[in-house]
Amino acid sequence: MTDQDKRPDTETRQDGDDSGAVTTTDQKPDAGKPAQDEPSIGQRFLRELTTGSTALTILSVVLALLIGAILIVVSDPDVHAAASYFFSRPGDTFAAMWTSASEAYAAMFSGAIIDFDEYTVGRALRPFADSLTYATPLIAAGLAVALAFRTGLLNIGAQGQLILGAILAGYIGFAIDLPPVVHVVVAMLAGFVGGAIWGGIAGFIKATRGAHEVIVTIMLNYIALFLLAYLLTTDPFQREGEDLPRSPFMLPTAELWRPIEGSRLNLGLVFALLAAVYTWWLLNRSTMGFRFKAVGFNPHAATTAGISVGRSYTTVMFICGGLAGIAGATQVMGTSLHLHGAIAEQLGFDAITVALLGRSSPIGTVLAAILFGALRAGATTMQAQTQTPIDIVLVVQALIVLFIAAPPLVRAVFRIKVRATRPVAPGSGGLA
Repeated sequence: MTDQDKRPDTETRQDGDDSGAVTTTDQKPDAGKPAQDEPSIGQRFLRELTTGSTALTILSVVLALLIGAILIVVSDPDVHAAASYFFSRPGDTFAAMWTSASEAYAAMFSGAIIDFDEYTVGRALRPFADSLTYATPLIAAGLAVALAFRTGLLNIGAQGQLILGAILAGYIGFAIDLPPVVHVVVAMLAGFVGGAIWGGIAGFIKATRGAHEVIVTIMLNYIALFLLAYLLTTDPFQREGEDLPRSPFMLPTAELWRPIEGSRLNLGLVFALLAAVYTWWLLNRSTMGFRFKAVGFNPHAATTAGISVGRSYTTVMFICGGLAGIAGATQVMGTSLHLHGAIAEQLGFDAITVALLGRSSPIGTVLAAILFGALRAGATTMQAQTQTPIDIVLVVQALIVLFIAAPPLVRAVFRIKVRATRPVAPGSGGLA
């Protein structure tokens, strides 16, 4: 083997015959390194929000609760009174601070999980049933946002999709007389279709015209809200003999069964959990789910692999809208039992928080929805028993989102060191 054969990647050339020869080396391009599309800033930010460890999520919740305790202490009049003579008896101030925070969180626990003052098991567990009632629409709507995240889309339109689902499910529920079981199934399917159509519109516009899904979904939210307000002024949607903007009550055959007497917990929880199971199967066991994740990971590479990005956007938004429509159907058929202007409340926007807290996984979304349902159920009891402002719970929810979106801040507070990891080679399981 000659010296030239030992150096295949270089090519030496001598110019001239003099002893001061000039040698130039031409590097050949590396073969075997595929060209990669650098992800955009938005894609990197979305990937940072939707990936992370469970420990950081738990610590984010703990840190938010700690700051919430500080706010409770600061707003307590008893603490203010004890602090007025702090230097003479500092122990009274610290005792008042502990009593204020502990009693507030104890009241929240008794209003969200279990009330030990009740004498029967059913009544003692009624607070947890109320937490699950609040969590039911958040599970389905959170899945609608989480599934879009996994495909690289920001579905801000769960609010409008939920409203459309509630409109169609509500109309089927109070205007059409059907057999008991069939009525529930048909109304639930109508809710899915209503939300799916509203979500599919956003996906189709993005796929065909390239319009950003955030703008489209926000505009569709307003259209859905004002559409509901208009429909509630029309004869088919207005309760007979009343001028108030609310619909007739659901027919008994369309109401979702409530297993616990005195609680609003209903069969909608089962539908929400079935939606979570379907979403998990879609993402982890189906070819369609693999395509969705491939598009979310790198749409340019997915196009090169023969995956239709536009079709994936339309399909995933159709499914996401249907999931949010299920949330609307459970709200009108199981909780409120009639349509009104605030049927969606802020559920569609809270679903964004739930999806972020759940790291866009079906299981995480379910757990995050239960946590937010517990916070909401416990906040009322906390305010009633300890006169703690209910707005503090909203601050805690906002802080959870802040810490979830800023993992370095949580690591710095708890002094968690980042382990050095080797970069993952392209195509070596990054979609799992």
